[in-house]
Parts: sequence; structure tokens; C-alpha cells
Amino acid sequence: MQANKNQEELVKTFKAILKEERFGSQSEIVNALQAEGYNNINQSKVSRMLSKFGAVRTRNAKQEMVYCLPAELGVPTAGSPLKNLVLDVDHNQSMIVVRTSPGAAQLIARLLDSIGKPEGILGTIAGDDTIFICPSNIQEVGKTFNTIKSLFNYTD
Repeated sequence: MQANKNQEELVKTFKAILKEERFGSQSEIVNALQAEGYNNINQSKVSRMLSKFGAVRTRNAKQEMVYCLPAELGVPTAGSPLKNLVLDVDHNQSMIVVRTSPGAAQLIARLLDSIGKPEGILGTIAGDDTIFICPSNIQEVGKTFNTIKSLFNYTD
């Protein structure tokens, strides 16, 4: 039971470190975890944890490339750096297109996929700076479009 508790504490600390959005390398994350008392942590373990929790590298508010956890970000707020990555949202009655800052499309698409069908998103395809969103229901593409716009506080 003690091992599970330590693992839970490690995961909690790991996620808290990534929420700081200031660690750009795995070795920096290792050092931060070791500073928190997790002396048995190495780069290999950090790499597996980053993969397990879907962490990605993206630009923070200072435009530095850092690791973050998209699933942990939840719905972006006006102060969130994610909102600033969405440059344009448009649709053609059958598909929605989101244009992002270079390199941000996969991060934003992952967030959109996580809200999924309840919000009218059947799936996404992301390139480097463009996301194609297939709505769950073509008749409600306008509603899905408005949901996505409001998610990122985007106005035309």
C-alpha cells in the first residue's frame, strides 16, 4: 500500500511541476522531481511518465518551449496561453477549420478531442498549424462552431 501512496504522490508532484509550464527538457523535470525528494527518478522514468500522461512540448506565455499536460489544462480561460494559440476559426456548413500558431495544432486538437461528442465533435485531424474538425452532426455544425469559438474566447 505504501508503494501506491508514493506513486500517487509522485504523479501529483509530476503534474504540478508540468503545470508550472517552465520545464523545457526531461533533465530539468528530473532535477525538479529530485529537488522534491524523489531521488529514484531518472530520465527514462520521466520519459515514460510524459508519454503516459500525454504531455507535449508547446510555447508558454514567454514563448519558451516547455512540457505541459493538455488533458490537465481543461477549458482554457482568458488568461490561459492556449487561448492565444488559436488564430482563426471558420466553417463551411460541413467542416470546421481552426488555424493556430505554428506547432500548436496537435495540442489544440487533443483538447478538442477530449471534449468530443458531447460538444458535437466527432473527431479532428491536425497538422502543424491547421485543424480540421468533423462535427458529429452536420445539421448542428453552427452550434459546434459556436462552442469551439467560445471555448477559446474567439471573436470574428
